[in-house]
Parts: sequence; C-alpha cells; structure tokens
Amino acid sequence: MHIPNEMLNGSICPVSAAVAVAGIVLAARFAIRSVNKPGALRFAAVAALIFAGQMINFPVQDGTSGHLLGGVLASAMLGVPFGVLALALVVAVQSLVFADGGLLVLGVNVFNMALLGAGAGGLLHAFLLKRGMGRNLSLLLAGWASIMLAATACSVELALSGTITAGKVLPAMLGVHALIGIGEALITLLLVNALNSKRAMSGSWQFAAPCLAALLIGTMLSPFASGYPDGLEWVAHQYGFLKESAPLFVAPLADYAVPGLGDSAISTALAGLAGVLLMLGAGSLLAGLLRARSAPVL
Repeated sequence: MHIPNEMLNGSICPVSAAVAVAGIVLAARFAIRSVNKPGALRFAAVAALIFAGQMINFPVQDGTSGHLLGGVLASAMLGVPFGVLALALVVAVQSLVFADGGLLVLGVNVFNMALLGAGAGGLLHAFLLKRGMGRNLSLLLAGWASIMLAATACSVELALSGTITAGKVLPAMLGVHALIGIGEALITLLLVNALNSKRAMSGSWQFAAPCLAALLIGTMLSPFASGYPDGLEWVAHQYGFLKESAPLFVAPLADYAVPGLGDSAISTALAGLAGVLLMLGAGSLLAGLLRARSAPVL
C-alpha cells in the first residue's frame, strides 16, 4: 500500500507530512514516558521483521497480491508508541533506500501505515483486550481493521488529490483489501503467538527470535514473493491512474535489487539481507536514543 509520488497532487502531501511529523513526535513522547520499554535490540529486531515481512507478497485473487502491513504485530510486540515508531522507521527506509513509496508522499505513507496501521490498530487491539475479548480474536480483528483503515485513508487521499473519485476508488480499495486484511490478520496471529511465547521471550531469545525470523524471511523467502501487483497497484491499473515517472533521486537498492545483478533471486535475497541489517542498526540507534532520553539526569 505504498503510494508513489505520481498518484497524489496538491496540498495533500505537505498537510499529511505535517500530520505525520506531529504523530511521530507524539509517539516518541509516549515512548520516552513509557514504563514498559522494549530493549533496543528487541525493538530493532521487530522493526527488521516488519521490513522483511513486507517484502513477501502473497496472492489474493484475480492476479492481485497483498503483503503484511505489520502495524498490529509491531504494537502487540512492542507497545503502541514503539510500534508506531517501528513502522515509521520501516516506511522511511523503504522510501529512501529501496524506492518503495515516493519521497514526496512519505508523510502520507507514514500516516497510513504507522499512525493508522500501528497506532489506531494497536489501540483497537488494546481496547478489545480491555473489553474482555480473547487475545487471539482481538489480534485477528485489529489486524484486519488496520488494513481497512489504511485502505480507507489511501482512498480518501487519492480522491482529495483529484486522482480518482471517491465513489470509484473507495469500494474498489476496500473490496480487495478486505481479502488482504484476512492474510494480515492470520500472519499477525501466527507471529505474535510464536514470538511472544514464554520461550521466545526468555533471555536473549527476545532479540534472537524475531531477528532470525527477519533474516530467514528477508533472504530465503523474499525471492519467492508473488509477482502480482498489490491491492493499490491493481486498483490503479483498473482505473488507469497507474503512471510511471522519473524518481527524484536514485535509491541505492531500488525495487529491492542489487545494481548489476538484475531481477534475480540472489539480487532480491541480498537486498533483503541489506535491508534487515540496516533496520537492525537504525532500530538499535533509535531505541537507544529514546531510552537515553528517558534516563534520569544525575
């Protein structure tokens, strides 16, 4: 659901950028004040897992694919404020290093996937738990709802930008993403139960388990991702607003490929490995800074 530059026009980009920055600042403030902070390595490993998971497109129907958003997954494993920051970091790295989502629309993508996917989705999960719903069912419902929220926001943004009317894009986006949301819900349930289990949360496994999962997915599974267009690309093709434009800058690993290796399995695997390692480094740095800000001054 990464929106490219050419799909949006007008004030939607700067306005969404301002909203995204405000949301990230608010999430950072809550993260700093949080009592239950994840370790820096745990935060980094979960962020790397989300990055790797988003590389795996799974087929849906009619030549369409979907991929993990990971908002509820991140919030369930890290807490909502850190989940928002993890998704924002993933989206930023994807845009700057892999040309996945345009730079001009970075604010829109952060809003849709981090603030809505991890923020609203994570809060919904917490609300359902407080209302007495079982953890598994709450994960399934919140995971599915996070996709529908992001798809709704994307549709509204496209309509406000004048790209396509709301009457056309909203039912199309919600129809295809209702199916993608089922995949999101099941993957979220599977990974949370596996990586938040008693054994996976013991000792160094808090970092090692999601880190190993990220490396496995990013290097060994990513070359086998579905080549079908994702939900947004499919809708854009159906309604004729899928356009190509020259990028603002040349990303070093554009389209998740290593320059000189083409669109090969080894190229995708190496790009996945680079992305996972980059997320581990950037995530550790960000979490370390947040923990340092929260430490008492002696």
